[in-house]
Amino acid sequence: MKETRHSMGMPATVEIVDVSVKQESLDTAFDFFTSVDERFSTYKPDSEISRINRGELTQADYSREMREIFALAEETKRQTNGYFDIATPNGSIDPSGIVKGWAIQKAADILRSSGYENFYVEIAGDIQTAGKNSDAQEWRIGIRNPLAHDEIVKVVCPQGRGIATSGTAARGAHIYDPIAKKPVETTVASLTVIGPNVYEADRFATAAFAMGEQGISFIGSLEGFEGYQIDQSGTAVKTLGFTHYEYESDR
Repeated sequence: MKETRHSMGMPATVEIVDVSVKQESLDTAFDFFTSVDERFSTYKPDSEISRINRGELTQADYSREMREIFALAEETKRQTNGYFDIATPNGSIDPSGIVKGWAIQKAADILRSSGYENFYVEIAGDIQTAGKNSDAQEWRIGIRNPLAHDEIVKVVCPQGRGIATSGTAARGAHIYDPIAKKPVETTVASLTVIGPNVYEADRFATAAFAMGEQGISFIGSLEGFEGYQIDQSGTAVKTLGFTHYEYESDR
């Protein structure tokens, strides 16, 4: 059973291939995404994060989920030497760089707790898989060419791990360099990261892209992470272990 809905301002897809799948399980996952959007969207004036940014809530008023995201963001900032920061140039807080991967991972946890073993959860290209696909094979994920979006340049099998891509192809130059305190200026067009889960892959992909050309080296230095970087000329660079996840016919 597979369904795609517009959620959190982006296309979201949930596919469950276990024979016992029920519609209510998909509904539960999408309802969770809706609740995340209502709490963390900086575009919704009544969201918790918008109220925090307006000074209407103190730390004592923060929800458990907000406290968790703030703590994870601070941890990521420390682990990336400041290249990940949810504080924006105008002094407000925007946690979107960490919330998407976190939400996908939480949805996957919800499906696992419901007894499902074979599924796929995606929001705008960031993906968590589990088990096998409907053909009883490893899930295969295509990496798009950031210079020609309808072209797949690489196919990978995450093998139950998470995959996330950061870049400018879909949304333009939207990533901020918190060290230089200006939008990222780089020859890198996209950076795809495979990590222990989609939350881990997403947060480090965002930080690594902010590092520019050195981002792929940063990913390569992390234990349990692999990356595939494409620059504006179409040249690709990958970490040493990335080949392990490449679909055989694509090697």
